[in-house]
Amino acid sequence: MRNNKIKKVLRLSSVQLIVLFYFSAALLSTLLLSLPIALKPNVEWTFVDALFTAVSAISVTGLAVVSTPDTFSVTGIFILMFVLQFGGIGIMTLGTFIWMLVGKRIGFKERRLIMTDQNQVSFSGLVRLMKQILVMILTIEGIGAVILGTYFIKYFPTWQEAFLQGLFASVSATTNAGFDITGSSLVPFANDYFVQFINMLLLILGAIGFPVLIELRDFINHKGTYPYHFSLYTKLTTTTFFALVVIGTLFIYLFEFHHFFSNKTWHEALFYSLFQSISSRNGGLATMDVSEFSDPTLLLLSALMFIGASPSSVGGGIRTTTFAIAILSIFFYAKGKNTIKIFSREVEDQDIHKSFIVLTTAILICGTAITIMSYIEPSFSVLEIIFEVCSAFGTTGLSMGITADLSTGGKLVIIALMFIGRIGIFSFLFLIRGNVGEEKFHYPKEKVIIG
Repeated sequence: MRNNKIKKVLRLSSVQLIVLFYFSAALLSTLLLSLPIALKPNVEWTFVDALFTAVSAISVTGLAVVSTPDTFSVTGIFILMFVLQFGGIGIMTLGTFIWMLVGKRIGFKERRLIMTDQNQVSFSGLVRLMKQILVMILTIEGIGAVILGTYFIKYFPTWQEAFLQGLFASVSATTNAGFDITGSSLVPFANDYFVQFINMLLLILGAIGFPVLIELRDFINHKGTYPYHFSLYTKLTTTTFFALVVIGTLFIYLFEFHHFFSNKTWHEALFYSLFQSISSRNGGLATMDVSEFSDPTLLLLSALMFIGASPSSVGGGIRTTTFAIAILSIFFYAKGKNTIKIFSREVEDQDIHKSFIVLTTAILICGTAITIMSYIEPSFSVLEIIFEVCSAFGTTGLSMGITADLSTGGKLVIIALMFIGRIGIFSFLFLIRGNVGEEKFHYPKEKVIIG
């Protein structure tokens, strides 16, 4: 019987295996975070709260039903950091590192899992990619921890506490996790632009996409005769990423000019707008209580969370390239074009098709979740629920303060959204269908009326 179970597992598709790995990691994280040494004395800790926290950590979301500094001991904080690391850079990245340490040969099946986990389209260079991602992220986190830890000495009574705060802040920002051990996110540093700048830089480095960082490093080290050429992916996702940052900052500033920013200086308003625009894309950190924003700003932040970060990054959502291709499709179709031509390249028809599948599925999932949540959580407004749902799906972690007050049913809905946001829409769709071969026959095609 045991051999039959093993054979069934081996017959699972790469997507199903990855989902199984993440599910197992969530359960293991639940157990680790529930250990007595991980919790402070006399902490009330239910299984649902533990599962919620574990999934929020493994999906690097940051939504929390309990206060992190009041719940976890120092040991628990280090366990939480490990889980954030695990979820941020991906199971297969750390798995590849462990395989190399024990001398395991990384064969076809392992490479297929890596390709699925990192949303890659080619088998070539996957192991090298995993090494580069691991080294790059750990280096960024290390530098961030040293800078913030040294700077935090003026804020905290001991250097040990300062560097613990700096290390956790660096890991949380780089993995775009949204967790904090200050007890109030970055609100204590609302007027400290240096701390905000370092956090924004770490958030961007984590969310911009690992391939972009690798190409940027190769560009810096390039010494060839011919100029270095960035890929279409890097050009498209980077342009979209920073365009959304600028647009988000501008509209937050305009929407709140006569509201939250009415008694703020121009530089305070600018940093509030810029930080929230960057963090809403996947970071989940905040320099103020976002519930103080007006309704138009909250809807804008919900849209930014729904879009999320870049593909092959620490982030969730529909991803920047999906949003960009959908918008470009509308633009070029309105101009009477049947193809998308950008940066001297033409986008594959299959990629356009995939973008609309991701967009439509995401809208259906979030719409269904909002409907269910509105029914089982009648004490919260629709706007609060929309914000919470988009935050969970985008694995962002911002909240209008309703997370801890959700019912068990509401928490389970948010857990499902965080999990889907981490594994991605295509992994979610492929989870059910498994491996599908080529179609053996076709029916005659016929046009239908659209629009």
